[in-house]
Amino acid sequence: MTKDIINVQYPTVETTQSVANAKITKSVVNVENGVSINKAFANKNGTLTVFVENEADANSTVTFLAGDAYPNSMLGDLQLEVEKTSTTAFQIQDVSRFENKDGSLNMEFGSNFEGNIFAVARTTALNV
Repeated sequence: MTKDIINVQYPTVETTQSVANAKITKSVVNVENGVSINKAFANKNGTLTVFVENEADANSTVTFLAGDAYPNSMLGDLQLEVEKTSTTAFQIQDVSRFENKDGSLNMEFGSNFEGNIFAVARTTALNV
């Protein structure tokens, strides 16, 4: 099964470098495919946050799949609950558990999940 690919969205710092903003583009989750966040950890600064909007009238799950890049992946997949009709923000703390050799992060969703996903991270440079 091929996962749907989404990209990390990076905020742009305005001219005084006081505020960064990002125009968010959401991707609809296809539960059968799951999601692969392309180059999820490319910035190497630990700021990746994944937002999951569950629009279903039932609680569901999201599973962060263990990666194949580092030994810490031996901790395995991590399944977490997302409440019905809610938006949940997941900030990835243990990058080495989930990062794949290509820098991506793979996720799967419970069968009753309906909704959207987007990922945001800070840039590594002030001016992007």
